[in-house]
Amino acid sequence: MELGSEFYWFILIGLGAQLVDGALGMAFGLVSSSVLLSMGLPPAAVSASIHTAEVFTTGASGVSHLVAGNVDRRLFLRLALPGAVGGVVGAYVLTQLPGDVIRPLIYMYLLVLAIFILLRAAGRLLPAQEVKRVPLLGFVAGLLDASGGGGWGPVATSTLLARGGQARTTIGTVNAAEFVVTLAVSITFLLTMGLQYLNIVAGLLIGGMMAAPVAAILVKKVKERWVLVAVGVLVLGISLFQIGHAIVQWRAG
Repeated sequence: MELGSEFYWFILIGLGAQLVDGALGMAFGLVSSSVLLSMGLPPAAVSASIHTAEVFTTGASGVSHLVAGNVDRRLFLRLALPGAVGGVVGAYVLTQLPGDVIRPLIYMYLLVLAIFILLRAAGRLLPAQEVKRVPLLGFVAGLLDASGGGGWGPVATSTLLARGGQARTTIGTVNAAEFVVTLAVSITFLLTMGLQYLNIVAGLLIGGMMAAPVAAILVKKVKERWVLVAVGVLVLGISLFQIGHAIVQWRAG
C-alpha cells in the first residue's frame, strides 16, 4: 500500500472529524464523506471506506465514553441492535436508493430538529424525558448511515436531544452504539465489495483514534447548554447547506 502525501492530510481530517463527532455525537461521516466525494470517488466506495475506518474510531470512542461514564446501557441496547439491522439493509440497497430525492427530505427533518435543540438550549422547550420508539429511530438512522456514510449521528443524536435526552449520555451512548452499527455495515460492504482505498481508511482511523479519548472527556466537562448550542448550530448549518445544494442542483437540472 503506497500512502503518499495525502495520507497525512487524512490523519488530520480523521482527527478533526472524530474530535467533533465524539464531543457532539455527529460529523465524522459527514466530514469524511464530503472529502472523499470531492475526490470523485463513487458513493458506495466512499461509504465502505468510511465505515471500515469507523470500526476502529467508533470502537475507541465507545470505550472512551464508557470509561468516562457517558453511556446509558439500556438506551445503548435499544439503539445498537435495530441500528445494525438498518445498517445491513442500507448497505445492500445503497445503489438502488433515490438519494437525490431522499436526502433533501432528511435535511429538512434535521433543520426542524436543529430549531428544537436551540430552543431547548435557550430553556424554552422540552424538559428531560424518556424518548419513545428508540428501536425505530435506531433502525432508520442505521439505514440512512449505510446509504450516505454519515447519517447515524445527525439523525440519532439530534432526535434524542430534541426530544429531551440528556446531552452527555445521549452523545456518549450514540457514539458507543455506532460501533455495533458500523461493524455490521462494514462486514456487509466487505462481503459485497471487498476492501478498497486502504490509504484513506488508514489515515482516517489513525486520526480518529487519537481524538476519541479527548472528545469523551470534553463532552463530560462542558456544560449541557453549550453542548446543545454547538449541536444545534452544527445541524442547522449542515441542513441549510445541503438543502441549498439540492436547490441549486434542481435548478441546474
